[in-house]
Amino acid sequence: MRALGDRPRTPVDEVPTGERPSPPAFRLPEPFEAFYEREYHAVVAYAYALGGSWWVAEDLAQEAFLSAHRRWDQVGLMERPGAWVRRAVTNLAASAVRRGFSEARAVLRLTSRREPPEPLPGDAVDFLRAVRSLPRRQAQAVALFYLEDLPTAQIAEVLGCSDATVRVHLHNGRRSLAKRLGVREGPRP
Repeated sequence: MRALGDRPRTPVDEVPTGERPSPPAFRLPEPFEAFYEREYHAVVAYAYALGGSWWVAEDLAQEAFLSAHRRWDQVGLMERPGAWVRRAVTNLAASAVRRGFSEARAVLRLTSRREPPEPLPGDAVDFLRAVRSLPRRQAQAVALFYLEDLPTAQIAEVLGCSDATVRVHLHNGRRSLAKRLGVREGPRP
């Protein structure tokens, strides 16, 4: 009968003490920065071969390296972490191509359904040009009020300001527009 602390003997127990096999070595991952510097140019070149654009290649490589960095405690322990990053680039490139085709199909669907816009009359073009020349907040308030037909309370919500501030922007915008367009100001709506 064995005592509670006894364990069965194994072949390792039979090896003389000086000849025992050492336990497997624990390997720490190299610093991510060193890996990145070593692999970056090759990964970008690979991504360029897949996509044909340096801009896209750099984006794909950066996204893949970012993903590797987030998981570096696992990826860094792999035998070939560069292969993992290249696989990520491969998947990202395939997704980008699919996304591009989907976007192109959506644009075609949308443009085929719409009637071409009617040309604006000259006075409308002049009015819109004058609105664009206003200070930013005045232009936004005028456009929302006259083009979107929103009440001042809703414009205030959209612009993130008070109703009174919207009314001031509309007043100043109307005065500026009247001067620019050579129109006499009428009664306020």
